[in-house]
Amino acid sequence: MPRRLYMPEEIIAKLRQVEVLTPQGKSAVDAIRSIGVTDATYYRWRQEYGGLKVGQVKCMKELVAENVRLWRAVSDLTLEKLVLKEVSAFAQSAKDREWQ
Repeated sequence: MPRRLYMPEEIIAKLRQVEVLTPQGKSAVDAIRSIGVTDATYYRWRQEYGGLKVGQVKCMKELVAENVRLWRAVSDLTLEKLVLKEVSAFAQSAKDREWQ
């Protein structure tokens, strides 16, 4: 079976569908299979998206993207700081040798 990427909205809809089918008498395994995913995928989705609404998922994804952007900015600034420190130390040692 080819692997398919689902949008968060689709995942939430499929989780809700299983929640509806289970009380109607379908077993959990049959309900999961009826939405077209494996048991492992369903339980992973439930752990990540269970209890969330579509708006909350969108907000969560935006926050994760912003967090990644901020971590990259911090790492870039840290790298620049280290380079400047090395250049400064090299320049200072060259200046000290000049005086001798």
